[in-house]
Amino acid sequence: MQIHVQDHGEHIVIVTIDHQPRRNAMTRQMMADLARLWDTLERSSCRCIILTGAGERAFCAGADVSGDLSADPEMAAIVNHALLKHQPFSKPIIAAVNGDCVAGGLELLLSTDIRATVPQARFGLPEVRWSIYPFGGATLKLVQQIGYVHAMELLLTAQLIDAATAAQLGLVNRVVTPEALMPWALDVAMTIAANSPTAVQAVKQQISSTIADHARAREAMEQALGEQVRASAHFTEGVQAFLAKRQPQYR
Repeated sequence: MQIHVQDHGEHIVIVTIDHQPRRNAMTRQMMADLARLWDTLERSSCRCIILTGAGERAFCAGADVSGDLSADPEMAAIVNHALLKHQPFSKPIIAAVNGDCVAGGLELLLSTDIRATVPQARFGLPEVRWSIYPFGGATLKLVQQIGYVHAMELLLTAQLIDAATAAQLGLVNRVVTPEALMPWALDVAMTIAANSPTAVQAVKQQISSTIADHARAREAMEQALGEQVRASAHFTEGVQAFLAKRQPQYR
């Protein structure tokens, strides 16, 4: 289980989330590694980043619920950094969604800039089904990116949507075949990398800074709401039900 980093030419970096037995769900250590990687790439000379998942089943299933579930402010800061929740970032990120993109995986997707997916991928935010608060940025960014009613349907029903629906909602740019996914991502990355890095990064910096300002303004409320949910008996039941692969019973 790790975050792979591969250079493609002089200006493009491919980042791959690899924890295939858990559908590329990220452990706390993987999130810490990803957070540090964003800092490294921000300081580097790369001009474009491609983000994808290992294997064919999943892009990322969010946090590894079978592991450490601590969410104190220090750990929350690491998770927020890994998901680029409220960190201005100047390098364009292309998402090559190779499989299911759910929970924190979708929240990570919301921090990317241009996205394609394979037809079999599913998208969603199932957190409320398991009594988990989606504090990785979805409650703000999803509304901004696909509109209020579509965001609320995903957030409150916890249902998954297919790739075609994700494209219709504007969650991804297009649906491509699995064999065309990485060539598409590399083609877009090379197009971006051929443009002025000064101008490209200025555009990205401005937009990501605006989004980050909104997210930071709500961070105290996000942390408080997350702690409120975690302190409830419903949280214990939800996590136990998830691990046991059964339907939760909320009383």
